[in-house]
Amino acid sequence: MEAFSLEQIRSAFRHTIPRLTLHTEGYTRASVLVPIFVDRGIELLFTKRTETVEKHKGQISFPGGVADDADAEAVATAVREAEEEIGLHQSCIEIIGMLDDMIVPTGFLITPVVGVICSPPPLVVNSGEVAEVFRAPLEFFANEKNGRREAMMFRGKAREVWFYEFQGHTIWGATALIIRSLFARISAPHIANATSVGTNDSLTS
Repeated sequence: MEAFSLEQIRSAFRHTIPRLTLHTEGYTRASVLVPIFVDRGIELLFTKRTETVEKHKGQISFPGGVADDADAEAVATAVREAEEEIGLHQSCIEIIGMLDDMIVPTGFLITPVVGVICSPPPLVVNSGEVAEVFRAPLEFFANEKNGRREAMMFRGKAREVWFYEFQGHTIWGATALIIRSLFARISAPHIANATSVGTNDSLTS
């Protein structure tokens, strides 16, 4: 039995809940797509970055990247990057909402865009950016025992960082916080979501 149903997820984003938006000067705007696949149960899709990309080499992330001048909004950035990285066309994505903006120590201001993919096409991976693509059941992250917290120093300040280990992959930093932000929204759609942990104290590698 799934920890959450697709209808529960969609319903959580139908509620009008104030979303934290940040407009901090000096940070690079970026967006990621949080892809929820439902063709074989409810799963999140992740990418493993190559060792040749400029930032976050070899790390687990959601598809996404820096905003282009031509992008009208955060959704446009997330959708464009998903197609560029894994060949997921916008026609296959049902955008259901966005999570709180977050700032990461590497200088990015990230907007997570949540999308449902009901009938995924064969993915076409950009081997220059993506080394691997895999999925993990959403219910895996619902179990607190599958995650752990560690204190890490960033720019002289101790911060709490979440980690998940899934089939040999370490999911941590901003990606882990986005997952927790998603669960905060799904679990409590009737109140302002508890995603302040994903803002100025957000962490990525």
